[in-house]
Amino acid sequence: MKKVEAVIRHYKLEDVKDALTKAGIQGMTVSEIRGFGRQRGHKEQYRGTEYTVDFLPKLKLEVVVADDILSKAVETIMTTARTGQIGDGKIFVTDLEDVIRIRTGESGAEAI
Repeated sequence: MKKVEAVIRHYKLEDVKDALTKAGIQGMTVSEIRGFGRQRGHKEQYRGTEYTVDFLPKLKLEVVVADDILSKAVETIMTTARTGQIGDGKIFVTDLEDVIRIRTGESGAEAI
């Protein structure tokens, strides 16, 4: 099992959610986050004073998938969230040792 974490733009959430659902991937967690990468924020003006906004608003999408559909999940997120502009985000994939469904006590792939 793998955990896929994707940092994406706010306005891409519905597109990514719909694409993952269409691909047969169900269940996800979404968090509002702030951060920066190579983009290093941007400059804005307020009442004539210029200042730098370092931390940009993004969304973090988390999905747990079986090993055999990992590439499908990553490809779906990548193609749907891509705009071609700096700041499209990142995808992180990590191994999961175990998953346990609290309600039934099921573990492993059955708990996904």
